[in-house]
Amino acid sequence: MNIRFYNARILKTNDDHSFDIVEGELWVKGNEIVYIGDGSDAGNVVKGSDVIVWDKTVDAKRNLLLPGFKNAHTHTAMTFLRSFADDTTLQNWLFNQVFPREGQLTEDDVYWLNILGIMEYLTSGITSNFDMYFFPPKDAKASVDCGFRTVLTSGLNNFGGTVEAVEENYHIVNEMSDLTSFIIGFHAEYTTSKELMEGIADLAEKVKSPVWMHNAETELEVKECFDRWGMSPTQITDSLGMYKYGGGGYHCVWMDDRDFEIFKEKKLTAVTNPCSNLKLASGIAPITRYLKEGIPVAIGTDGPASNNALDFFREMYLMTALAKVREMDPEAVAADEVLYSATAVGAQCMGLNDCDRLEVGKKADIIMIDMDCPNMQPENNIVKNVVYSGSKQNVIMTMVNGKILYENGEFDIGFDKKEIYAKANAIIGRMK
Repeated sequence: MNIRFYNARILKTNDDHSFDIVEGELWVKGNEIVYIGDGSDAGNVVKGSDVIVWDKTVDAKRNLLLPGFKNAHTHTAMTFLRSFADDTTLQNWLFNQVFPREGQLTEDDVYWLNILGIMEYLTSGITSNFDMYFFPPKDAKASVDCGFRTVLTSGLNNFGGTVEAVEENYHIVNEMSDLTSFIIGFHAEYTTSKELMEGIADLAEKVKSPVWMHNAETELEVKECFDRWGMSPTQITDSLGMYKYGGGGYHCVWMDDRDFEIFKEKKLTAVTNPCSNLKLASGIAPITRYLKEGIPVAIGTDGPASNNALDFFREMYLMTALAKVREMDPEAVAADEVLYSATAVGAQCMGLNDCDRLEVGKKADIIMIDMDCPNMQPENNIVKNVVYSGSKQNVIMTMVNGKILYENGEFDIGFDKKEIYAKANAIIGRMK
């Protein structure tokens, strides 16, 4: 579709992690942004007979257009376990509650549960996710069928899967659609044998892929890793040659000096998951140190069973608020840095460099924030309003790849929401 937004405020991303807001128009042709400006130079876009026929024109009413949020770590299909096994430790939650029920999931279950998660992403302004879960081709198909953008990685561990299956999924998903891609990964050091980790390292080198895993989420995880190997999860995986093509870790809470050195040397990204880490009492990630050492930080929700909401506004607020408390410094992790992590850094670590900002030639993954709300007024600083007082209620449009999938509370993803809710309830109901 060709869509023209006018009377808009448009958030422009700067390389120094700051933002500017310009007023005017943003044009989408197909799945790309083809114009941003006040309209006076539109003739540079439309020349001669090359007239754009608009399928839709949108008066933005001076609302804010910004790049969609990138959920850089999640397990989308865990929607079926939302509010099922709460108020317990990570180990009990994972091994006694989650794993036994995940073992009962079918491929069709994962398909429908993904769609439920995608719906929630759209309401929160999330336009792409970095997902680790079972049956990656089914995960990817759910995204394609909805028109959503997803990057997948493997959750390979001792309880299931093979390196050969990871390689097969890598090719299937990467060749499926321009909305789907696959990056090599595995669940975590504490669930994965050295033999499997070595296989992942070899596969990553073979296909020239980054590698991702859960890393240093809990103090116990790191202690037990030292007991096994005399090294941290970052150090043992680096010693196996995991990071020749980069990658990173999810959570990255309990890191030592050598871990930071490896992240800098190998240009790895830390993905913080503040809500999940709080709820499971895993700890507070050292965001200030990452940023001071030039280590990129992206943001993820983690799964809807450990969070339990897929709400990026909560994550952004807690990323900065927790950093301020951890350092006892109210200047720590400013709002601009948080929004940059939520958009540009997330896109970059997911390999979505054509979706990281609103710019001519980039993919049209765009959200609109309603400024005509009490929590967005007054407009002393719009970026700070988004990060510190923003809410899902402010998201009035979510566009992915040039298609509006969510607008004013309604979904356009090809599925009836009540059907999706019924299927999700039936799946968990079958397991009780």
